[in-house]
Amino acid sequence: MASKKRPSRKAEAAEVAVAARQRRPWWPYAAAAVAGLFFVFWAYGPSMRGPFLFDDNFALPDANAPVSSWIHGVRPLLMCSYWLNARSAGGDTYPYHVVNVLLHYLAGVLMFFIVHRIMEWSRFERTRINWVAGFAAALFLLHPVQTEAVAYLAGRSETLSVMLFLAAYTVFLYRRTEAVSWSATAAVFLLFAAALLSKEHTIVLPALLLLTDYWWNPGFSLAGIRRNWRLYGPMVIGGVAGVAYFVPLLLHGGNAGFGLKDFTWYQYFFTQCRALFVYPLLFVIPAHQNADWSFPISKTPLDGGAIFGLIALLALAVAAWHYRRKFPLASFGFFAYLLLMAPTSSIVPIKDALAERRLYISMLGLLLIVAEVLGRLKLSPQRLATACACLALVYAGVAHARAEVWSSELALWQDTAAKSPDNYRAHFQLGSAYYNAGNCSPAEAEFQKAAQLQQPGYDLLVDWGLAYDCMHQPEQALAKLRQAAALSPTAHVYTQIAKVYADSRQWDQVRDALENAVKLDPNFAATYLYRGKLELVENNVPAAIQDLRQALRLDPTMTDARQDLALAESRLRPRR
Repeated sequence: MASKKRPSRKAEAAEVAVAARQRRPWWPYAAAAVAGLFFVFWAYGPSMRGPFLFDDNFALPDANAPVSSWIHGVRPLLMCSYWLNARSAGGDTYPYHVVNVLLHYLAGVLMFFIVHRIMEWSRFERTRINWVAGFAAALFLLHPVQTEAVAYLAGRSETLSVMLFLAAYTVFLYRRTEAVSWSATAAVFLLFAAALLSKEHTIVLPALLLLTDYWWNPGFSLAGIRRNWRLYGPMVIGGVAGVAYFVPLLLHGGNAGFGLKDFTWYQYFFTQCRALFVYPLLFVIPAHQNADWSFPISKTPLDGGAIFGLIALLALAVAAWHYRRKFPLASFGFFAYLLLMAPTSSIVPIKDALAERRLYISMLGLLLIVAEVLGRLKLSPQRLATACACLALVYAGVAHARAEVWSSELALWQDTAAKSPDNYRAHFQLGSAYYNAGNCSPAEAEFQKAAQLQQPGYDLLVDWGLAYDCMHQPEQALAKLRQAAALSPTAHVYTQIAKVYADSRQWDQVRDALENAVKLDPNFAATYLYRGKLELVENNVPAAIQDLRQALRLDPTMTDARQDLALAESRLRPRR
């Protein structure tokens, strides 16, 4: 009788892995997933009813606007998600926050699988791998530094894009064969494209895949890269197209790009040599978090010790490369951190030199360094699990407290201004928050502080004038509004001038200001609203109806115009 052919070692290993998965109980993973979801919602609970903040008011679509008007920019998938929220929830922010938290949770689940797989390649003990990967996911989900990306509705650009980025990376890591198949390539490309359509910083994915293929191939060779030609070939072609698409944005961007006038690309690079050490420090000790960091620019290599930061980065890179065989996970994590930070923290100038949300994607590298440390600790699995759980709960508590700060406009900017007393924007926004809350005197004081820090611009002058108007000081209000009009004559500022005159019942001046507004912008809806109100005061009802209807044609959402139109039309009806 012929003997059976012995299966290959690879087939035996696959059978063992399948058998191990079959024996492994599923319920601990399900329980951990449910517990993770509960703690994530608890940690961000205080901010779930928080209002639209800062850029939210400009980034989020009008519920009545067609989707086509919001997806024509560089982040169409992101804007489509906002549009769907706006259509279903309108001005209720709770559903927006729920989506942000769920996206964050999915990113945390993917982080578990990523860390788990890379630890397997590092040949750590399986029981230890489970706990450490679980802790890495918990740390990602509950770390206080994540609050800007999750609690801030405009932070969805991070949660959505990074979730898709991690999904593409997970597909790559868990492919069934060493050489990437065409189906896996298609999945990676689809998820990568979706990530790019959510935020541009995910452009770094191909570099991460190349680093992974090189690092975890036996002997640190290029064999893995050559083997995956199906993936990298099309990426080269796509990269050329991507460069052609993004170069205009980099050259002519408003708050980012080489056209930025605040500082040069090399000054930004010197600054990032310092900033790249702030993020790991926040990762370890999440103290003094700030929604709007006032991080000084290093104009020269000596400013702020930038040269020492550069030397330290080079020394760490040399050490990571030297010890890549002894500590492969930590060394890979260090290079992954630098790589993932590169789109925002290298040579492309961005107006905000430091922002906590940038750690959202690059935390992967830091978590791999933590995984190396925990994987080598001489602790029993039970003690390791207890220590990890306690630390995760501590971070969750701090995240919960930080989410309180994001629960209101006033709390956020009070915290920011207290931590950055020399920050023009923080005092400006705090003044606006006071004004929106009806506290006009504190608002004027904050506008005054902002003006002492920087030459006031149009927006500050308009808000400052409205604060004076709220304080019943019309002369000061008009002075600030006229300063704003001198800087930038707009229909908006002239309608505000008209409003101040109307409070003093100076109707001729009101009409003059509104005529100026019409000349500057005949399609500004508020002008016709205010003029309609003026016509009602003067009992010129047909003219009032004409203006109010024009206001509603330009902006159908104007409730005041609709109410005043009903009042005007009622005056024309014959009395019975």
